[in-house]
Amino acid sequence: MKFLCVIGDPVKHSKSPRIHNNAIKSLGLDGIYTRYHLQEESELRNLFFKLKLNGANITLPFKEQALKIADIKDKFAQEIGSANTLVLKNNQLYAYNTDATGFLKAIEDFKTIKKALILGAGGTARSIAFALKQREIQLCIANRSKERLEHFKAFQSVVYEDLRDFDFDFVVNTTSAGLNDENLPCDKKILDKILSHSKYAFEVIYGKQTPFLKLCKQYQVEYKDGLLMLLWQGVFAFELFFDIKNQQEKIKSAMLEALNLK
Repeated sequence: MKFLCVIGDPVKHSKSPRIHNNAIKSLGLDGIYTRYHLQEESELRNLFFKLKLNGANITLPFKEQALKIADIKDKFAQEIGSANTLVLKNNQLYAYNTDATGFLKAIEDFKTIKKALILGAGGTARSIAFALKQREIQLCIANRSKERLEHFKAFQSVVYEDLRDFDFDFVVNTTSAGLNDENLPCDKKILDKILSHSKYAFEVIYGKQTPFLKLCKQYQVEYKDGLLMLLWQGVFAFELFFDIKNQQEKIKSAMLEALNLK
């Protein structure tokens, strides 16, 4: 039996156990998927082996750490600089990133995006920046502190208070603001200027109307939350966990069924 898990801080909101367990059941595989609330980043590798996991999805704020602790690092994950999927093979940890491909699948009906702004500079922001780069979209990353922006030297980057260009047709919030509070990712005056120009928005948090999404609605910006990204990155991670191919539609259907369960 494969023992799988999602690891993060916080993690109680995660729907990953629901979608993965339903896919395991639907495809007749031998495995179980649960969640673990980790608070100490340095314990991630020890925890993986202590729990005797075969694989894990890594969520905020440990995606960069997940890449660091891996023995074998997928080229895609290395280019992004973070990993959201760990798989045990021959007693070695393999790191992958399925966030970028999952994100692109989630927004494939957002057409004619030419210029995008990413709020936040963590592991998820790296994945999304890499994904948007593949679509040759002009990109800017804005963050609270300069230190995190060191990871985005290949892009235009700026701290929030120095942002002078507000003309973006797509805005992505990758911060955890609104997950356990009613905070916006940055000053509302800045978001007012940005969203008044935007056509599309994306919130990586799912399952709740965050203050960011409420503001998007106020400005009549077409938006999505992170549920579809969760679905697709989950499909791609599931393939890695069980080393299966050509089953994406079956996996997706099972996961969608789980999401639609009351």
